[in-house]
Amino acid sequence: MSSIFATALGPDFHRLHPMLQRRFGVDLDSGYACIGTGIFSEVRRGAWWTAPFLRFGAFRNILFPDNGKDIPFTIENYPYLDGFGRPTVTFVRTMTVQPGKKRRFDATMIYSEKTGGIVDYLGTHQHLATDLKLNVLPDGSLHLRSEGQRFYEGRLGFTFPAFLTGTADLFEGYDDQRGVFTIQMQVRNPVFGFLFGYRGEFTCTFPPVSTDGTPAHLKPVREEWRL
Repeated sequence: MSSIFATALGPDFHRLHPMLQRRFGVDLDSGYACIGTGIFSEVRRGAWWTAPFLRFGAFRNILFPDNGKDIPFTIENYPYLDGFGRPTVTFVRTMTVQPGKKRRFDATMIYSEKTGGIVDYLGTHQHLATDLKLNVLPDGSLHLRSEGQRFYEGRLGFTFPAFLTGTADLFEGYDDQRGVFTIQMQVRNPVFGFLFGYRGEFTCTFPPVSTDGTPAHLKPVREEWRL
């Protein structure tokens, strides 16, 4: 079985830098996880009026209002089967924004045969779902862009109008000279402009993992079956 990213990218997966192929090759069949540790040289948010929106997102580990420079972080990618039997990978970023104060940005991703791409569930309760468009760039780096955003809770489910959503652009690469992964992300709204973003670099370890080896605290509290 291929990783969810290898399946979504098809032959283009092999155009990724070899270290990115390893990083995005996390899968139960591959038998390893990917744990990144590094520094965000900058974490920033938009204008002051974006703070209430970002603060609200912090309750479910989706966004947060903090900003700063040289912020230590980890990113934990573990593969597991969710409650619906879908191969899933965690993307949990934990940042130490101040001494003794941490923020988390939780995401769990699956491959959807229906859409032929990656569905990214955001937050601790998977209330938000978005489709990811993947593109391998000429230098072997990966560009991920979110498209559309849906809300699910109980029987309620709807798609947000574009002016109420933020489009995320994430770029990940690898610097051969320094032996580090690079990352840059920004979230923008079509009406209000820049909302949130960060950039930094990190190194990774690839510890072995078994079927039930994903730490429970990285999994969502609630799982959503709708795409």
